[in-house]
Amino acid sequence: MTFTAAENRYSEMPYRRTGRSGLKLPALSLGLWHNFGHERSIDTQRGILRRAFDLGVTHFDLANNYGPPPGSAETNFGRIFAEDFRPYRDEMIISSKAGYDMWAGPYGDFGSRKYLLSSLDASLGRLGLDYVDIFYSHRPDPETPIEETMGALATAVQSGKALYAGISNYSPEQTVAAYAALAEHKIPLLIHQPRYSMFDRHIEDGLFPVLDDLGMGSIVFSPLAQGLLTDRYLSGSVPSDSRVATSRFLNESSLNATYLERARALNAIAADRGQTLAQLAVTWILRQPQVTSVLVGASSIGQLEQTVAALDAPALDADEIAAIEPHAVHGTGMN
Repeated sequence: MTFTAAENRYSEMPYRRTGRSGLKLPALSLGLWHNFGHERSIDTQRGILRRAFDLGVTHFDLANNYGPPPGSAETNFGRIFAEDFRPYRDEMIISSKAGYDMWAGPYGDFGSRKYLLSSLDASLGRLGLDYVDIFYSHRPDPETPIEETMGALATAVQSGKALYAGISNYSPEQTVAAYAALAEHKIPLLIHQPRYSMFDRHIEDGLFPVLDDLGMGSIVFSPLAQGLLTDRYLSGSVPSDSRVATSRFLNESSLNATYLERARALNAIAADRGQTLAQLAVTWILRQPQVTSVLVGASSIGQLEQTVAALDAPALDADEIAAIEPHAVHGTGMN
């Protein structure tokens, strides 16, 4: 059935300017990290993407290695894009990245010019696109000069294969160096994609001031701390289909007494606001002026709708922020 987007798709979603650039992103963007590989139903994926766009989510974030298997998220998105979204291309922000292990041999990892530009061509092939809106260096390369890595991003922009350049997982010092290296090509560094949540606050003291100084935006990932900032574990048990049970990023040692005490306290604050814990976690992040967008995942339409509903809540007031602070402790649940 041909997809026709909802006429009111821009009526509710707020859009925030990315640093000092002309680009605006939706307050919530959809990440395709976990739920868009070949293990998932293409019809389920299609339903989530259609509903996201109807809700005003215009930004879809991918990477070369998203799946599983690596590359499959781009392939699946490309198929759905061709069938459903091609008429709306100019209304969409589509991003991809390269920097993690993708193929065998010395040219399929990290930040060399060879890898980044080869990967971008492969991503465009899987996506069925002429260009991506943002192309990221997914992580810094300790053995490649940052001038080479940023030079590859500059070539991506100059060639028309990307409109903007971004970085992810870079330290504040590396961000400053990357910005300077791209400036040599007269290309701005648009955006940083760091990890950020109530339980992972490492960017507040270091990266946020750098973003302010450089006029960059940010789009943060893992806002729910891999699910620790949801109600899934508040009972202390581990659902068999949960991240703790199935992911290499978490294990049961994360669910210690300290975590449970803090998560339950935050859940109580959320309940007083008429929110779920996950919704409160999103609202708390969006209070930061340096955050352009929060990158969320979704395994179902219902989960997506519940997350977007976080935007209906009022902003946190000073008393609520103060009440949250003792429980939003960096390192909670980390091993």
